[in-house]
Amino acid sequence: MDLEAYKLFQEKQNLNQIAIDFDGVIHKNSKGFHDGSVYDVPVKGSLDAIKWFYSLGFEIIIFSAKAKPDRPLLNGKTGKDLIQDWLKKYKINKFVKEVTSEKPRALVIIDDRCIRFENWEKTINFFKLNYTN
Repeated sequence: MDLEAYKLFQEKQNLNQIAIDFDGVIHKNSKGFHDGSVYDVPVKGSLDAIKWFYSLGFEIIIFSAKAKPDRPLLNGKTGKDLIQDWLKKYKINKFVKEVTSEKPRALVIIDDRCIRFENWEKTINFFKLNYTN
């Protein structure tokens, strides 16, 4: 793919994809890592939100550290397999284009562990107020 074709490809993804974190945003994850499994129920409203974004024509990308390839297998399954099984269990898999461990290109990224960046002064002040003593 040449540079111009790549630029068009990237622009399309930046405008047509919604990236959503899995744990704590879609999967409740009330016990944290626990035993490495995908054990919990959906976060209230998450499945309807995915369907809503999809109905507007967006491609849904789910990202999670669980999908990292260096993660140990659990009952012969990768973390990505476990997430995909969970999505099937809750009949949401058909609305999801991809599960990845990487930060995807997207119009927006929905994550429970982000700080919205506007400038460094606001970022540092937010961090001081919320994460330091």
